[in-house]
Amino acid sequence: MRALTFHGVEDVRLTQVPDPTLLDPRDALVVPLRAAICGSDLHAVQGREKGLDTGTVLGHEIYGEVLEVGSEVQEIGPGDRVVAPFTTSCGKCVPCLNGLTARCELGQLFGWSSNGQGLQGTQADLLRVPLADSTLVRVPAGVSGARALLSGDVLSTGMFCALQAGAADCETLAVVGAGPVGLMAALCALHLGADQVFVLDSVAERLELAARFGASPLSIVDGAARKELLKITAGRGVDAVCECVGSPAASRASIDLLRAGGTLSAVGVHTEDSFAFSPGEAYDKNLTYRAGRCPARALMDTTLPLALDTTWPLEELFTHRVPLESGPDAYRIFGAREDGCIKVLLELG
Repeated sequence: MRALTFHGVEDVRLTQVPDPTLLDPRDALVVPLRAAICGSDLHAVQGREKGLDTGTVLGHEIYGEVLEVGSEVQEIGPGDRVVAPFTTSCGKCVPCLNGLTARCELGQLFGWSSNGQGLQGTQADLLRVPLADSTLVRVPAGVSGARALLSGDVLSTGMFCALQAGAADCETLAVVGAGPVGLMAALCALHLGADQVFVLDSVAERLELAARFGASPLSIVDGAARKELLKITAGRGVDAVCECVGSPAASRASIDLLRAGGTLSAVGVHTEDSFAFSPGEAYDKNLTYRAGRCPARALMDTTLPLALDTTWPLEELFTHRVPLESGPDAYRIFGAREDGCIKVLLELG
């Protein structure tokens, strides 16, 4: 089958790899119809995250059709249209029962294989899904696969970030980073009841989309956003910040925007060795810091209906729609933020 595979820093290739097979009676085989390139795919491709095996099939976002299921799979069957979160989960272990499906004791991350162990990704002609009954979510017929796919990652991650931030009780909330997750965090914060949501970025196209989603865009160039937010909040700072980048600069900016007693909700994937702020700063600000991988499967009962709500302009996230064979070039464009690229949809079927 065809697949987008990792071959080193800035080296993504369209290659032929063996078709996956059912390895466990709880497995399913799914034909991807839509996949997407995510910002977290870039961590290995751009060299910030180490350890990904050469030849790994990339990707963790999918909408597809079930081709075959193992003998113990009961909830789904061939022909079903499905979406998946970016990690598998059993639904029965203590983390799963506590709503932390991203830390399932049997869970694996799609598109991550290291030292020969792990799970191949979604950017291919066929995908093996372990723990299919508790991982896959059936999608109603006739819906947009592009919209449905978003519930498996960026929409759920945005919702998780807004929930961690306590958006429902916020008069002022800032989102640092207007990538797909940041835009979804802003949309979800407004949905949850935050009074004012500000989105900070340097890319004009992303700020324009934030405004169409109902948020107030602020440019970070020359410190303009911080000055404006301090003015709006009478010098106190905002009630909460959703940090959706995953860099020391984003962490530093977030701390500087928060009022005393504020909450920093971080869902950006950090690969640095230490925090960009000191324990003393956290103490002096009475900071609440919440971070971690989104338990997307636990949130999908909430976020899938939102994804399918056509009053939400979610398909505007997909600035680029390309076939699988254009994937290597799409990775380059997405990684360099060229051509106003916000998110890439891979159309396979």
